[in-house]
This record gives sequence, structure tokens and C-alpha cells, in this order.
Amino acid sequence: MKASRIAVVLVGAGGLVFGFGGGEYGTLDLWSLRRQIREEREAIRRLRVELDSLRRLAEALENDPATQERVAREAFGMLRPGEILYRVEPLKP
Repeated sequence: MKASRIAVVLVGAGGLVFGFGGGEYGTLDLWSLRRQIREEREAIRRLRVELDSLRRLAEALENDPATQERVAREAFGMLRPGEILYRVEPLKP
């Protein structure tokens, strides 16, 4: 092969390598950005599910007497009239 042909092949191969991984917008960067987009979309999906769950809980706390009673009993130790509270404490050594 002539030296000029070898130079053309080397320059072409270098261009392909640079186009694949080099520069500001190389193929590796494109793959990385696509992966990041997938991750962000999945995070958005998870947050939407959590937000929906929190909306249902807020709605139940505002309008559902059973949920209100459960929270009052669990969080504040409230009792209905006539109920007796028994506390079981561990023995102290």
C-alpha cells in the first residue's frame, strides 16, 4: 500500500473512533444521556405513584371517620368512652 492510502485509512479510522467516543456529543455521551432519561422517567413514575398514595391518604384523613379514628388511636393514644387502657411494660433489671 502506498503511504497516502495508509494515511487516508488511519485518518478515516481516527474519525470513526472520534465520532464514536470523542467530542462533546459522542455516541458514548448519547448512550449516557438516554440512560439518564430512562432513570429520570422511572423516578417520575415512582413519584407519581407516591403522590397518588399520599392524595388518597389525605382524602381519607379528611373524610373517612374510620381512618380518622385509627390515626387518633395510634398517634395520640385516644380511647372511646368506656374503654380501658392496659399498658404492658418490660421488667427493669
